[in-house]
Amino acid sequence: MSTAEALPPLDEVIAGLAVDVPDFPEPGVVFRDLTPVFADGPAFRRMVEGLAAPSFVDPRAAAVAHTDDGPSGDPGFDVVVGVEARGFLLAAAVALHSGVGVVPVRKAGKLPRARIAADYALEYGTATIEMHTDSLHPGQRVLLVDDVLATGGTLAAAVALIEELGAVVTAVSVVIELAALGGRQRIAPHAVHTLWTT
Repeated sequence: MSTAEALPPLDEVIAGLAVDVPDFPEPGVVFRDLTPVFADGPAFRRMVEGLAAPSFVDPRAAAVAHTDDGPSGDPGFDVVVGVEARGFLLAAAVALHSGVGVVPVRKAGKLPRARIAADYALEYGTATIEMHTDSLHPGQRVLLVDDVLATGGTLAAAVALIEELGAVVTAVSVVIELAALGGRQRIAPHAVHTLWTT
């Protein structure tokens, strides 16, 4: 039996290390704390590798792929976009693993230069996210990374910002999908790759 075959499934590893925190940040919300997964080196490595290898890539991304002059071992995306705040940790690690750059999507008022913004609703309030206007280029292939897909509001707003700049979302990679909240439908038709569905 190989080492890979001996490892427990990744979703079980994540579920076993993550901690559910009731009534945070609002009463009635169960927060899934992934920091114990981040702190476990082997688990974190497997999580990053899983996020970097979406099982399905949007066919529109293939149309803009740089197949003639691109490097061998092309990961299928040119840049990783991470959503504040835990998405920053994940996106930076995925980008480093894949040999590409990383772009942050930040909460309103955090970026110093010209930016675009999108408002969205989430399960416990409303918010605004922003990107620098020069952070992506038309036709650039983007892997969008975050920790949790819940109602889909944050990721739908991030997709809107990416597309406003003319880039193409190849896939959305998340650690946890809370399937009952319907976020996948909200960001359709974009491909969603999740490591643990609960």
